[in-house]
Amino acid sequence: MKLSQLADQLQVRIENGAPDTEITAVAGIEDAQPGHITFVANPKYAAAARTTRASAVIVSDDFPAIPTPVLRAKNPYYTFARALELFYQPPAYTPGIHPTAVVHPTARIGERAHLGPYVVIDEEVRIGDDAILLAHAVVYRNARIGNRFLAHAHSVVREHCQIGDNVILQNGVIIGADGFGFAKNDAGQWHKIVQSGPAVLEDDVEVQANACVDRASVGETRVGRGARIDNLVQVGHGSRVGQNTMLCAQVGLAGSTDVGKNVILAGQVGVAGHCKIGDGAIATAQSGIPSDVASGAIVSGYPAIDNKLWLRCSAVFQKLPDLARSLRKRE
Repeated sequence: MKLSQLADQLQVRIENGAPDTEITAVAGIEDAQPGHITFVANPKYAAAARTTRASAVIVSDDFPAIPTPVLRAKNPYYTFARALELFYQPPAYTPGIHPTAVVHPTARIGERAHLGPYVVIDEEVRIGDDAILLAHAVVYRNARIGNRFLAHAHSVVREHCQIGDNVILQNGVIIGADGFGFAKNDAGQWHKIVQSGPAVLEDDVEVQANACVDRASVGETRVGRGARIDNLVQVGHGSRVGQNTMLCAQVGLAGSTDVGKNVILAGQVGVAGHCKIGDGAIATAQSGIPSDVASGAIVSGYPAIDNKLWLRCSAVFQKLPDLARSLRKRE
């Protein structure tokens, strides 16, 4: 694809480049070769942009001029993501049902579905059009699933769960496994609490590998439209995750956590049960949240406190050995 064609597709402008330059692939800025296009979204790679061998670099509107041809974009990272789509197409799956798939006679599946080897669809399941279920995907009875569902190998949707349109489940995802609910009886033994409420995923949700969204004891567990759930995330029973919220790797939400819209919980954040995280809040990696977080707040550490205060505390913490020695000398 010529650089001019790429610029037209991405709706960006070329600067300092020949429109006829041939672009054959996309690559990271340090690995790019002639014929590749790359991008700079993080300022720490600005120096690499001046030495890259790429034929063109996607940069922001205010990025300084460099010798390499650039495509100026309002959002370089998003523009690069769209460029990737032009050069890489995921596998296409022909509609049809593999001979080893097991579909209960009462199940209803929409048009143009692809069911791979050893897929199992239980009683009274409803799945919309253009579904793709790959090897060993399993849907329990009475589940309701919308159009354009993509279930990668070994993903599971449990009984009575509800999934909207355009939902993607990566490998090993479990939607609607039993929540972790137990009550001690008079003999001091753990008695399992029935998890009767479904897990609900609204439209345009993606859940990545080996993440779990548990069912609720009563009510439901709900993940809002456009949310993104990363690998190994645990969404506890009865929790609510707001629209366009992002839960990064190994986040854990205890039961009945209420997470608002447009929230970002970075890697390994843990949230205690029955907490409320306000809209637009951010928790940095490995934060522990034992209480409510206000809308728009940025918190860090354990117990999570305001990010700027945590940074000051961290700076002091590094000086504690010197301060202790100074105090001992004075004593």
